[in-house]
Amino acid sequence: MSTTSFGILLIRCKDQKGIVARVASFLHDFGGNILDSDHHTDRQTGDFLMRTVFDLSEFQLPRDAIHASFAPIAKVFGIASELHFSDKRPRVGLLVSKYEHCLVDLLQRQRRGELAVDIPVIISNHPDCQFWADRFEIPYCHLPVLPGKKPEQEQQVLAELHRLQVDVVVMARYMQILSSTFLDTVGCPVINIHHSFLPAFIGARPYHQAYDRGVKIIGATAHYATQDLDEGPIIEQDVMRIGHRDSIEDLVRKGRDLETFVLARAVRNHVEHRVLVYGKKTVIFD
Repeated sequence: MSTTSFGILLIRCKDQKGIVARVASFLHDFGGNILDSDHHTDRQTGDFLMRTVFDLSEFQLPRDAIHASFAPIAKVFGIASELHFSDKRPRVGLLVSKYEHCLVDLLQRQRRGELAVDIPVIISNHPDCQFWADRFEIPYCHLPVLPGKKPEQEQQVLAELHRLQVDVVVMARYMQILSSTFLDTVGCPVINIHHSFLPAFIGARPYHQAYDRGVKIIGATAHYATQDLDEGPIIEQDVMRIGHRDSIEDLVRKGRDLETFVLARAVRNHVEHRVLVYGKKTVIFD
């Protein structure tokens, strides 16, 4: 699969008989070979979600005609669909403040080929991570948030992201709350890493909150950013046990390890088109 271009068809609709068969027939009718397929029905909500990967080498439709040809089937079943191609590398815009651990981890994974993405820009409200941008030869855009000027700064960030036509924005510990205006106009998904196991300890200083409560497990959560702070659909989570001897500094240190690989897994799942959102929930086809 790694040496062949393939299509990825994602569909969402209400569950009903015949969807899987009709999708398979459509791909077969045009010479497609299904390489991988998975689907899930939420029995409580009645939502049906499906991810199908198919070989393009002998497919008889040009890429730009596939979606239109599938439209009559989508209309019959009320399907909302997305079509992606494996050889189109998503463009990821990275937002960061002062903490560098998530940023550096993503840059290293991209350099090693673990993340098949292009990173056209790193945007920050601080100059601290310029070193890493220079080291990985990625443009660094320093846009400070001046007192009373946050809306203007957000417009500058948006202008840069739009200019570079990014497909997804990743907040790699970007310590600013994005406004509803930003989220409404950015035009692509925004992934955030929150340093707690949501929905516990929402908001600022979650490790301090966890320490004060004497918890035995800390976590990290990667989710899509929405207008409701820290309540967007969850993509990835993980936890780590802690003990009574751990200080706040120990919690922060251990938490950073969690944050890096939780965010990396979330970004990988997103750019490989394995995530389907419905309502406040997600299905991850691994």
